[in-house]
Amino acid sequence: MTHRNAYMTDELEAIYEQTHTFVVNEVRPHGEAWEEEGKVPRDILQKMGALGMFSLRVPEEHGGLGMGYLASAAFSEALGASLFGGFDATVLVHTDMSTPHLLNSGNEEQLGRYLPGIMDGTHIMAIGVTEPDAGSDVAGMRSSAVKDGDGWRLNGRKTFITNGVYGDTVIVGARTDKENKYGISMFLLDHGTEGFSVGRKLDKHGWLCSDTAELVMEDVWVADENLLGEQHRGFYETMKNFQNERMVLVGMGVGATQAAIDLTNEYTQERPAFGGKLFDLGAIRQRMGMNQAKLDAIRASMYHAAWVGDQGEDNVKLMSGVKAWGCEAINDIMYDCLQFHGGMGYMRESAIERLARDARLLPIGGGATEVMLEEVAKRSYV
Repeated sequence: MTHRNAYMTDELEAIYEQTHTFVVNEVRPHGEAWEEEGKVPRDILQKMGALGMFSLRVPEEHGGLGMGYLASAAFSEALGASLFGGFDATVLVHTDMSTPHLLNSGNEEQLGRYLPGIMDGTHIMAIGVTEPDAGSDVAGMRSSAVKDGDGWRLNGRKTFITNGVYGDTVIVGARTDKENKYGISMFLLDHGTEGFSVGRKLDKHGWLCSDTAELVMEDVWVADENLLGEQHRGFYETMKNFQNERMVLVGMGVGATQAAIDLTNEYTQERPAFGGKLFDLGAIRQRMGMNQAKLDAIRASMYHAAWVGDQGEDNVKLMSGVKAWGCEAINDIMYDCLQFHGGMGYMRESAIERLARDARLLPIGGGATEVMLEEVAKRSYV
């Protein structure tokens, strides 16, 4: 088996190939209809669950494959070939942005309650940290949880929550210690709980087939058994998954950008212009060559940062750097790809228009570029 980079094993290549084949055959033909509906159908998620795609990071003792960063890197890159960022986001929020919090902090009862449905795709997860006044600044969270008998009373609002409309459980953060800005706890909050509602389904610039919600908690009562992890330690528990979350956003962007480059090379090599083909023009041919070189560098950096994390070493500086530069560069490449499609690139009927639009969220989600650069800078003092 040919390995795509130095970090890939036969098992990782199989994950990539299986996922890539799946999205080409099962997602691309239907994605435009899902964009119109504003949701990814449950049956496609259950098909993925049946194939083991939602079990990569779940420990073996709980029925999963017990894999690490590199598995998520390969999985997210292959998902990017779907050509629909909203689909990628729906899946990755479930597998790599929400479920890891349960795996990191959940007790045996919680793991037994949720993991079977998570793995088979019948129970879809979301993460509720962002609020109207607190995004990348997690410590600015205002939602509150007050002890009430053998449970907690939650109040507050969450926004920009992927899978928040049609998902089943949201892991929400709420302030439990008013005296400490980091005094946040995490709770497992199931849809259907009294007082917990979708304030509105949000209308986005891109990622149209992913559902995004504003969520409202009005005197929501949850039992102590729904406290996830240690009381007041939710901020630190949340930080444990930041690098993985950043990585899979880069990964889906890498997969989508490779698809965009391939589409653009094909288009420009077929498009007649000035007595030849567009690709015959040095300005276009060389720009696309440089774009491929940039993307190869982003991919290599992402896999390297993933490998460092799998060695149990601190990869914050590395992953923050590739998230910052990589996602900005991806948008630059997408700009060229749309530009070289000319007027057709501006049409909603073209895949390149959607790819460029969907990529715009990558420098925002999972930690904005400016926040990522601060993570790198404050680790650069000598």
